[in-house]
Amino acid sequence: MKYLKLIRYQNLLLLAFMQLIFRYGFLKHEAIYLFLSDFQYSLLVLSTVLIAAAGYIINDVMDQETDNDNKPNQVIIGKSISEAMAYNIYFALNVTGVGIGFYLSNTIQKPTFAGIFIIIVTLLYLYATTFKKMLLIGNIIVAFLLAISILIIGVYDLLPLTFENNQKEMGIYFSLLLDYALFAFCINFIREIVKDMEDINGDYNQGMNTLPIALGVSRTAKVVFGLGFISILILLWYINTFLMSNALYYAVIYALLFVVAPMIFFVIKIWNAKAKKDFTLLSTVLKWVIFFGILSILVINLNIKNNA
Repeated sequence: MKYLKLIRYQNLLLLAFMQLIFRYGFLKHEAIYLFLSDFQYSLLVLSTVLIAAAGYIINDVMDQETDNDNKPNQVIIGKSISEAMAYNIYFALNVTGVGIGFYLSNTIQKPTFAGIFIIIVTLLYLYATTFKKMLLIGNIIVAFLLAISILIIGVYDLLPLTFENNQKEMGIYFSLLLDYALFAFCINFIREIVKDMEDINGDYNQGMNTLPIALGVSRTAKVVFGLGFISILILLWYINTFLMSNALYYAVIYALLFVVAPMIFFVIKIWNAKAKKDFTLLSTVLKWVIFFGILSILVINLNIKNNA
């Protein structure tokens, strides 16, 4: 169990579910060919999960002192698992994940695309060692990497079968993946700032320069409120433009109840949030917003089939 906690297995399950739902809840139901076999796609998901797990491990290795301040009861490295063992697992996961990336890149006859996996590993390492201490840079990187885990589906499953005669059709699916990637980026970026508010004491003691440390918790809460409010407006615009206009009413109801409503709850609560428990709750709310937001692709697909 200690190893599962070390790699944040709940987050990894969410990541895998997200990639699986896009293929088997959406793309597989469309009148298009997908390049990867089911086995190869499972390898893509596995590679993503392994590299993400390695990222969690190196982050915990570098965060030992901070975690002792912020969440002493949840510290694993140095207590349940030695630092040397953590490094061994980190290297093994990365080598396996990148190795799978090389195999898949050669499968789609784009060997240079293996660089995507190497870049992700490098960014996760730099995040843990350097970028997370810099104002907003770490937040942007984490949000960006979640978005990449969505876009990589199109790169490996759609791009190899995109030709001049079907560019327009494939472009629609790429565009949809991009929409969801932007959604995941924005919500996760906000969530990362909220997590910084939750961990402000330990981060301050370790000399980090997060937004709550730079502006103070109260001012940061107002900034997050603004970002959340803008996100709600964009979501409402998107729902009206792409769902309502296409008579996808079940999807509209779903999005309002499970994505917009939690975001409204979030912006109301963040305005006066001060205690660590408040930020823990709000961080969890945003995680569920991302989950239900991604799940909406399945609801949209079912709604389209129902209307046909």
